[in-house]
Amino acid sequence: MSVQTAFDEGGTTAETRRFPPGFLWGAATAAYQVEGSTTADGRTPSIWDTFSATPGRVAGGDTGEPAADHYRRMPQDVALMRELGLGAYRFSLSWPRVRPDGGPENPAGLDFYDRLVDELLAAGITPVATLYHWDLPQKLEDLGGWTARGTAHRFADYAESAARRLGDRVPVWSTLNEPWCSAFLGYGTGVHAPGRTSGRDALAAAHHLLLAHGLGMQALRAHAPSAASGITVNLYPVFAADPESAADQDAARRIDGLQNRLFLDPVLRGRYPEDVLADVAEYGMAEHIQDGDLAVISAPVDFVGVNFYRDWCVSAVDTGDFDPGWPGSERVTFRSRGLPVTASGWEVRAAGLTECLVEADRRYPGMAWYVNENGAAYDDTLVDGTVDDAERLAYLRDHVVAAHAAIEAGVDLRGYFYWSFLDNFEWAHGYAHRFGLVHVDYATQARTPKSSARWYSRLARANAVPER
Repeated sequence: MSVQTAFDEGGTTAETRRFPPGFLWGAATAAYQVEGSTTADGRTPSIWDTFSATPGRVAGGDTGEPAADHYRRMPQDVALMRELGLGAYRFSLSWPRVRPDGGPENPAGLDFYDRLVDELLAAGITPVATLYHWDLPQKLEDLGGWTARGTAHRFADYAESAARRLGDRVPVWSTLNEPWCSAFLGYGTGVHAPGRTSGRDALAAAHHLLLAHGLGMQALRAHAPSAASGITVNLYPVFAADPESAADQDAARRIDGLQNRLFLDPVLRGRYPEDVLADVAEYGMAEHIQDGDLAVISAPVDFVGVNFYRDWCVSAVDTGDFDPGWPGSERVTFRSRGLPVTASGWEVRAAGLTECLVEADRRYPGMAWYVNENGAAYDDTLVDGTVDDAERLAYLRDHVVAAHAAIEAGVDLRGYFYWSFLDNFEWAHGYAHRFGLVHVDYATQARTPKSSARWYSRLARANAVPER
C-alpha cells in the first residue's frame, strides 16, 4: 500500500498512509468503566461492585460509581463521537443490567442499550457490541463464578437476550473481552475481581470462559445471523531475554502458551496446545474439559479482535517470587528493557503491534482481524480548557502506523479502536490512570476533547495518517 499525499484541516499537504476503503475507525469503552448508575433501573451488583467496595482492592478506594456517568449522559456522548467523526463505537453491555443476578431479563436494562444503538445509528456511527467485559453478576460468583460450568450456560441465556433485542441493528459482536484477564487476573493473581489467587481456579475459569464463548456464538448465530461475530483477546508478543538461552526460550514458550495460544488454539484450531496442557497438568484443567466442548468452542468466527498494549520480555532466571497468575510458569521473570513507559508503567514499543498482528496471521491464516483496543495512560492536565497530550498523540500515531505496516504485510485488518473514548474507572487503578481521547472532570462530568482526539478525528475522516 503506497504512501500518498492528502490535505490536512489546515489546507496544507501532508504525507499520509492511506487505509483500505471501509476501514473502521472507532473508540471503545466498557460498561462498568463508564456507565455509573450502578443501582438504576434494576441493575444488581457485579463482581466489580463487590471488589471495588472492598478496602484495599482499588487505588484510592474508587468504585464504578459514578464513573463517567455515561448511563445518563449517553446522548451527549454520542453527539461528541459524531462531532469527532468516529465511524464506530465499541461498547459492552452490562450483564447485571440485562439479566440481574444472572436471572430473568430486565426490560429496563435492555431499553438503555436499545436507546444507545438507535442513537448511534442516527448519528451514522456503527455500533460494535461486546457481551462480556468482566462484570459477572455477583450472584453467579457466589455460586462458583467462572470456576463453575453452569456460568457458561447462564452466559448463553444472557447472550440470547442481548441478541434477540439488538441483533437486527448491531452488525458486529464480540462474545468476550480479554478472557485471559478474567481468568488469570481475576482468579490467579487476584488483582482483578473477584480477587481469587489460585492457579487451579484460573485454569478452570479459562476453560469455562471459552465454553461460554462457544455457547454465546450459538446464540448470536441464531438471533443475529447477519452480524459479524467473534471474540476479543489480548495478545502479547513474547521474547526471550537471551535468545541464545534454551531456558529463556522455554520461558518464552510457556508465557506465549498461557497468554496467547491457550485461547486462540481452541477457538481457531479446535484443540488446546499440547505443550501448555503438559505445563499445567498438575492444576487439573483437563478435568473440566468434557466431550464436545472443543467442538462448541471452535465453531467458526468471523473475526478475532486483538487488544494490544505491550509485549513481554521474559527470562528463566528465578528471582524467588511466586506468581499464581502464571500456573506452570510461576517463576518466569518478566524483564524491563529500559524503554519509555506510560503512566501505567507499560513499556512502549509500537513495532510490537505489527509483530503481534503478523504473527497471529501467520499462526491462524485466513482470519479477519480488528484492533479492538490500543491506547495509553498519561498524566493529563487540563489547562485553560485544553489538554495538550503530546505523549498520547505520539503513541497513537506510532501505533496506527504500525497497524498500517501490518496491512502492508498482508494482514486482513479491518478496523482500529482506540482505548478509550472517555477517561474512566480503570479497574484496580481507579480513576488515577487516564486513557481517554476525551478528558472527564469527575467532579463536574465535563467533557473536553484532548489534542489526541482532534488528531484522531482528522485520521478517521481522511482514512489516512496525518503527519502532524
